Amino acid sequence: MNSPISGIVVTGYSAVSAAGTGIAAIQDLLRTGCDAVTPIPGDVLGRDGLFWGKVNGFKASDFMPPMKARKMDRCSQFAVAVAGLALKDAGLDLKLLPPGRVGIALGSGFCGVSNSAEFLTGYFTGGIEGLIPMIFPNTVPNSPASNASIEHGFKGPNVTLVQRFCSAESAFMMACRFIEEGRADIMLAGGADELIPLIIKGFDVMGQMTLASAPFGEGCGIIVLESAAHAARRGAVVKAAVDAIATIGMFASGRECEALDLLTGSPDSCSPVSLSGTAADMPGLLERVALSPTIDIGRTVGRSLAMGGTAMAALLASLQPDQAGLHLAASPEGPYYAIRFKGGPAV
Repeated sequence: MNSPISGIVVTGYSAVSAAGTGIAAIQDLLRTGCDAVTPIPGDVLGRDGLFWGKVNGFKASDFMPPMKARKMDRCSQFAVAVAGLALKDAGLDLKLLPPGRVGIALGSGFCGVSNSAEFLTGYFTGGIEGLIPMIFPNTVPNSPASNASIEHGFKGPNVTLVQRFCSAESAFMMACRFIEEGRADIMLAGGADELIPLIIKGFDVMGQMTLASAPFGEGCGIIVLESAAHAARRGAVVKAAVDAIATIGMFASGRECEALDLLTGSPDSCSPVSLSGTAADMPGLLERVALSPTIDIGRTVGRSLAMGGTAMAALLASLQPDQAGLHLAASPEGPYYAIRFKGGPAV
């Protein structure tokens, strides 16, 4: 599927990652060629030499009352904090807007996995009496998006998508659809994931610790999408326009070149290309974009199933007015996404 998009603009974005809070922290690392990944403790896997992108400096109490933060899983804390930062970046005061016209579409690979592990451990070790009802709401996949909606007052569409390494891109596409269909004027879109030793052990058992060239990471990246008409009415600063979204379920054997043609077209050698998921490992893809500046935040802060929101935000922050940008995302078994942007005011 290759769908042109018109009338949808980006007015804000933000992120929390191993680099710190905000996109500028990631840009600094990309500019210097440094990274924020740290060694995985040897007792996690029983061996050294592997790295992850942990968000070590994040304090939920910087973004919400401590008592409220205690009731949320870590992934929800990320989502609530970054949603607020992205809204601020977009210059939006939701008190002045109909709440039913603002929604959120969030991708997540494991959501509140630490609370899920705690909840199930209580059952397996203590039976029904070992369950902790208070943390059950944080075990469901849509808790980050729901907590962000509750905290910020969104009453429009609210969806969560879990689609391997392209979870954030799937959420982004659905957010655009809600705006195109007139179901919302503003949609927050992106992804959030947390990382705990249990996940690392699971990936290791499945042989995926060396699946791609980048370590696993955690964090949240959210983009504020807005109908161009609504952005114009409120005099918003437009950071970019969404040009097109292409997606393929899987590459048919022997027809990989045709699939790459659909996804990448003919990349402009001056256009930056951001990579997410396992896109950097797709055969033939890097050769297609070899002449373009490449943004691979997976090497910088780690990759996750929903890191696409952060990768797109990093791409958007790099665009000059009228400059084209291409975001590519992939999962080993599919799907594959290509999202095109144009920097500066929409025309």
